[in-house]
Amino acid sequence: MARIRVLVVDDHRIFAESLAAALAAEPDVEVAAAGSGPAALRALERAAAESRRFDVMLVDADLGASAAQPPRAVPVPERGEGEGGLVDGIALVAGVRTGQLAVRSVVLAEKDDPRRAALALQAGAAGWVAKDCSLQRLLAVIRGVLRDETHLPPALLTGVLRELTAARKHRTESERLVQSLTPREREVLRCMVAGLGRKAVAERLFLSPHTVRTHMQNVLGKLGVHSTLAAVALARRAGVGPADLARDVVERGGQLA
Repeated sequence: MARIRVLVVDDHRIFAESLAAALAAEPDVEVAAAGSGPAALRALERAAAESRRFDVMLVDADLGASAAQPPRAVPVPERGEGEGGLVDGIALVAGVRTGQLAVRSVVLAEKDDPRRAALALQAGAAGWVAKDCSLQRLLAVIRGVLRDETHLPPALLTGVLRELTAARKHRTESERLVQSLTPREREVLRCMVAGLGRKAVAERLFLSPHTVRTHMQNVLGKLGVHSTLAAVALARRAGVGPADLARDVVERGGQLA
């Protein structure tokens, strides 16, 4: 019998252990649990290295949140940045997709939220399920996503479609604004997305800080925003990635520097 390998990711230990035990009672399901985003990534990478990949990851939408601190999505940290980077389940789903770890992700949520469900799907999730659903319903979702199905509660469908349509509209507008930039301005924008300041951008692109300042002002003006953070957010919506900081050799005027 082919066994389904499931990773439960939830920092509420009692819930995680109870869910893992209930799923493990199924004859064709094998379960492990992780209590944080970084722990989940390590478990996925270790399983892949051992040729025992997980098939499905069940992740708490509010991973890392507390009653006093509402959930917030933050960028996935690079290797070696420690435990503090991954805060919520949607960020973890995005991190798993970025790391190209072959696992279907299903988000478990305390309540239905069309906006966050849409964000989860955009991040790469294959399903959004209420935490208080029945075990049989959850098993049906697990088996369904392995058939490349996408699962959403029927009550969320209209709201999620509305959110995805709005997001597509915003992305199209963002792409149009980015296309208005010159090639040099797009280079500068990618450096801004990478988190580089004016001096670092000047050194990387062999420009004076004054010239970089002018380019940055032009970027903000053409994008219709008033801060670097807003420009980066718009760039991300348009699919603009960060400059490759690992490339230290840049061709400039026929010479390598």
